[in-house]
Amino acid sequence: MAYSSSNHETWYTRVDVIAAIVGLAMALAMFPLRFVASQVYVKTIPIVLGVACGLYLLAVRADRRRGTGTSARRQRGLPTLPSGLTMALPSIVLLGLAAMVLLTALQGTRTPLFFGLSSVVATLVLGQIVFADERDFHGGLLLFQIVCFAFVFRFTALYATPGLIGIDAWTHITNLAESIYAAESVSGIADDKHYASPFYHLLVVASALLYDVSLITALYLSVGVVMPLSILLVYATTHLLVPQRWAVLATGLYAVASYVSHWGIHIIPTSMGLVFFLGVLYALVRVMRIEYATRDFGLLVLLTVAVILTHQVSTFIMLVVLVAAFLAQLVFVLSPFEVGYSQLETSVFRAQKPVNLVGLVVFDLGLTIFMWSLTPFREESFLATVLSWLHSTLVDSAGFLNLAGPSDDGGGEAAEAASAGPTLLEQVVQYVDVLGFLVLLGAMFVGCLYVVRRKRAEQSVVTLLFAAAIMLVFVLGLPMFGIRNFIPTRWFAFLYVPMVIFAAIGLRHLVTTVDARVVFACLLVVVLVYPGAMIFAAESNADQPVFPDQHERLAYDEDELAAVSTIGEMAGEPRPSEMRPDQVLYTDHPYQTVLKRTHAHHADTATVADGEPVDHDVTLHRSTDAGATYYRDANGFGQARDIPETRLCRSTQATVYTNGDVSLCVASPAT
Repeated sequence: MAYSSSNHETWYTRVDVIAAIVGLAMALAMFPLRFVASQVYVKTIPIVLGVACGLYLLAVRADRRRGTGTSARRQRGLPTLPSGLTMALPSIVLLGLAAMVLLTALQGTRTPLFFGLSSVVATLVLGQIVFADERDFHGGLLLFQIVCFAFVFRFTALYATPGLIGIDAWTHITNLAESIYAAESVSGIADDKHYASPFYHLLVVASALLYDVSLITALYLSVGVVMPLSILLVYATTHLLVPQRWAVLATGLYAVASYVSHWGIHIIPTSMGLVFFLGVLYALVRVMRIEYATRDFGLLVLLTVAVILTHQVSTFIMLVVLVAAFLAQLVFVLSPFEVGYSQLETSVFRAQKPVNLVGLVVFDLGLTIFMWSLTPFREESFLATVLSWLHSTLVDSAGFLNLAGPSDDGGGEAAEAASAGPTLLEQVVQYVDVLGFLVLLGAMFVGCLYVVRRKRAEQSVVTLLFAAAIMLVFVLGLPMFGIRNFIPTRWFAFLYVPMVIFAAIGLRHLVTTVDARVVFACLLVVVLVYPGAMIFAAESNADQPVFPDQHERLAYDEDELAAVSTIGEMAGEPRPSEMRPDQVLYTDHPYQTVLKRTHAHHADTATVADGEPVDHDVTLHRSTDAGATYYRDANGFGQARDIPETRLCRSTQATVYTNGDVSLCVASPAT
């Protein structure tokens, strides 16, 4: 191997090669788990890990054969787009974006045709990034296209939806923000856990007062606008580590990611926490990459405090990253990596001494514990309640392969699978939902293997490596043991940040080492498969599911919202504590959530057992084919079912309200 004389590594002693071999062995060891567990990640991740490790070992072999050093690496034989086509594609993308807007306006909603067109537009953008010739590559123009796509994809959903999208948004806007607005003080939510993290609600209320608009419009004009713009922070962070083309690619991959799109249309404190988290990650990597000044570190501290005052889950994720940064610091201070500074490939990463982050970690951890100890939550402090839940889970339900299925954010009625095996369509949809994540995961594994080589290791990338590993444990590892307390679905958008960074690093490495035909196939998967998979995943189309029989629609039409308003007026918006058990309204999930969270009426999911009559006194039936409706079965598990109106509104009941799509029925006095 043609390394400098100071580098005594041989290929079989390199950390990255050892890690790739271990990863390949782990993939082989985990493969048989598919025969004892049906969870989609158990079946697919071993394959993805094995392919990624195999690709990296192939890159090492190609590197050794050519005897390349960094200066000799180059892109070899990859096809590029003709200059004329590269010049025309930005105009074609803009026309595609205009067509997306026009299609939504004409059809009144985002249809499968819209999502298909969106996939094509996203593919054209990523294709420019990957295949444009160096002379025709214009990073600023590509970033403009990416931001425009992010705006159009998100705001068409907001435009076409009469109310709010999602479940929690109704609580945060119609309850908490409205209470602050009415009280003209944060004391309006003094009994809620968000009293200690009110930034989101204060921003929405302030925007409503400043623009003189409704709270929903203020939400879209404040956090809604910031969400698509925040993807530029991914570019800024990645560009500190890799050249512009690959930083732009990371930005494009992040912009179309399913959960990132989801929090851009289901706009809640998680969304705002994600924005501040992106800022924290940029500031953290920046202080590790440059000779930083006091103002740079001060910005980092300020952003961490902003996360703490915005959202509890975002705060915990941020603390995970800060702990990862501290562990990376220890690695370079205490381990043999400390001798690696002279061996860093300075054309890839600039060498810097480790930044001391002990004070920042202690400060943020102490502030978080202090705030959570004062935050009211279910008659105790937030910290005490969360610890109690975690202890209960560890004692009662934790166990290997006690798998947690995907859950909605509204409480879990739809979380359990039906007792019967999945149909072919259900299996296909299940793989469509995770395909984009798996493509990104494979590219990330390659990037992670690249940076663990001693001569490439540096505090910033090791921090991101540790952060990604720990976050994957919370997202994929703990649910395998039945531990769901950390709400893994909230973590994905945060996890995607280090994932896209490592994916860009990994793809760059493959392009400069592996045979052009293999690299071309990998890049085609990223360009052709990834955008469509992410856009067709359920999280990207929560307002109008592409597969309505498999996923619930987390948005409502005008008739459904009118019914909520009218029922609230008829019932006088009673508090749950004021109601008898026989006065609770039973309907489908997720419709029961909007009734409950707007305080129109206390509601729950109806139990509809096969062959047995429904015995609820107050029932509501909703006719919809835009998304799955869930009801409890005899065992209390949620099942997607199309229940006819006659099952819920029985002959022994009186219909007290109907608007054609929604019917409210109560027990008749005659019975």
